Amino acid sequence: MTATEAPAVPAPVTFESLDPRTGDVVGTHPVHDAAAVEAAVARAAGAAQWWEGLGHSERRRRLAAWRTVLVRKLEDLAHVVTEETGKPLDDARLELVLAIDHLDWAAKHAEKVLGTRKVAPGLLMGNQAASVTYRPFGVIGVIGPWNYPVFTPMGSIAYALAAGNAVVFKPSELTPGVGVALADTFAEIVDGRPVLQAVTGFGETGAALCSAPGVGKIAFTGSTATGKRVMAACAQTLTPVLVECGGKDPLIVDLDADLDAAADAAVWGGMSNAGQTCAGVERVYVLDAVAEEFTAKVVAKARGLRSGSGGDYGPMTMPAQAEVVRRHIEDALARGGRAVVGGAESVQPPFVEPVVIVDVPEDSAAVTEETFGPLLVVNRVPDLDEAVRRANAGRYGLGASVFSRARGEEIAGRLRCGMVSVNGVISFAGIPGLPFGGVGDSGFGRIHGADGLREFTRPQAVARQRYRLPVPVTSFSRTSRTMKALLGIVRARHGR
Repeated sequence: MTATEAPAVPAPVTFESLDPRTGDVVGTHPVHDAAAVEAAVARAAGAAQWWEGLGHSERRRRLAAWRTVLVRKLEDLAHVVTEETGKPLDDARLELVLAIDHLDWAAKHAEKVLGTRKVAPGLLMGNQAASVTYRPFGVIGVIGPWNYPVFTPMGSIAYALAAGNAVVFKPSELTPGVGVALADTFAEIVDGRPVLQAVTGFGETGAALCSAPGVGKIAFTGSTATGKRVMAACAQTLTPVLVECGGKDPLIVDLDADLDAAADAAVWGGMSNAGQTCAGVERVYVLDAVAEEFTAKVVAKARGLRSGSGGDYGPMTMPAQAEVVRRHIEDALARGGRAVVGGAESVQPPFVEPVVIVDVPEDSAAVTEETFGPLLVVNRVPDLDEAVRRANAGRYGLGASVFSRARGEEIAGRLRCGMVSVNGVISFAGIPGLPFGGVGDSGFGRIHGADGLREFTRPQAVARQRYRLPVPVTSFSRTSRTMKALLGIVRARHGR
């Protein structure tokens, strides 16, 4: 190289997004390294000041404009979702419709939920005016999943934006085009300001977002194992986290249940989106007296489903997931379970045909681990107490479903989980005002609803003195006489 020649600039590292149905390349995206992520966060910090400064009413107007853009581009976005996940186009459309509805709710309710709230100061501090304000963190890092690449991360993105934050979004490496498309549509309504940015790449990109200076909070959706790594990374800087992990969600069928509706819900909750639904249905506990009739209805419905291009549901979006499903099927059968629909031969990567297995031991992988595939375990139980005991026995606690005409809400109250649908399945996820999240290995924190809005703010308490007390209490000028008077007030008010 001569003195006048410039050194060669290395080409940026990229990766390809693939259609899981065919393996065709549908997009090429950069692998954002730590420096690129930190630069995105720095840009977001500046944009966050502008976005917060707009105030609730102007943010509401702009978020409504984004809603309009998303509706206008719904078909284009749905095609991107289908190309990257393989799910049927109507499923992609439904996902977008739900996300748009949640965006609308967050925009319309942010001011009421997060506006300054007066607090009664109490008798002893009656000279104070007390209030609570909810301040945005500044920059929220959102790490999203691949199974619902619009609806799930929008539960964090829309609510974080409505609360006055900027967002840096790291979509799954399997669905990067969806994340880029969301950021591009939002840019239209903020004149290109970096209020919502997408950074693409693999686990290292997500790890860089967790440790980037200036991130006020991380909202993560994904596996429990990855969630623990996210928490460990954030612990180094005491960055707060919201963690929504997987589930092994049960469905309980009571003696008086509408068995047709329960069977339909079990099959749809277990098989839709190829079973790749964290709050879907993986375990069914049906009372003995109705087990035979219920199972027959489930079998009839499941046998009518087909996977594949043009089928009722698509492929395993993550190729390795097919082998997880195969392992769970084989383990359940080896331990004495009985396949009434499909079997190990149903796993034909990248597709998995419907599988229903009955009488599966409770210590099998198909009962204890998240399958994330179209495998439904149906176990009969002698009574409701046993159904509740088994439903609560696992380490997860995301959602649940109960079918009972007389005691649905009573059963729901006994379940250890974050959400319950009574005489329906996954209904709670579609109601914007309800909080969404779990307990145990399903994580903590909430998206959606008022709780979801507050999740992306930090409460700030303010006490303002309105007038000076004639008898000072919090002062070195306080006398024993003053303290005696104070104790007299406390005894009179609280001592009887």
